[in-house]
Amino acid sequence: MRTLGNLVWFCFLGGFWSWLLWLVASALCFISIIGIPWGRACHNISELAGAPFGKEAINRRELTLKRDIGTSVFGTVGNLVWLLLIGIWIALAHTIAGVACCVTILGIPFGLQHFKLAGLAITPIGKAIISNEMAHAAREANAKSTLAQLRSDA
Repeated sequence: MRTLGNLVWFCFLGGFWSWLLWLVASALCFISIIGIPWGRACHNISELAGAPFGKEAINRRELTLKRDIGTSVFGTVGNLVWLLLIGIWIALAHTIAGVACCVTILGIPFGLQHFKLAGLAITPIGKAIISNEMAHAAREANAKSTLAQLRSDA
């Protein structure tokens, strides 16, 4: 079902254009050395934009349990700069496409994918694109770890 959804998404409901939009944004960011973190984030998101069914974006700190530059204060500052310069426009484009898809009942799953990409367009730095199953397993392992730590503190 994921494959069929991704095929319909890519060919008919904005997947190709979303993928292309994120790749162009990535290429523009890679032009300067300063833009490399944004270019890397855009390139990762282009993978999700091309085939969003069965994948999701997860915070890298939540996935690896380690802090890195993208999940630190520098990542937050980078996300704010991104939001003010480009992110708001990409988020707006995905929101409009999502509303247009949600006009019909059959388009609702595709509209939800546009909304997922719109949310990701606001804060792309510090995210990893993984399968839904891996994201669920990472969150479950984090919850168990946090619960064990809370129980040992009490």
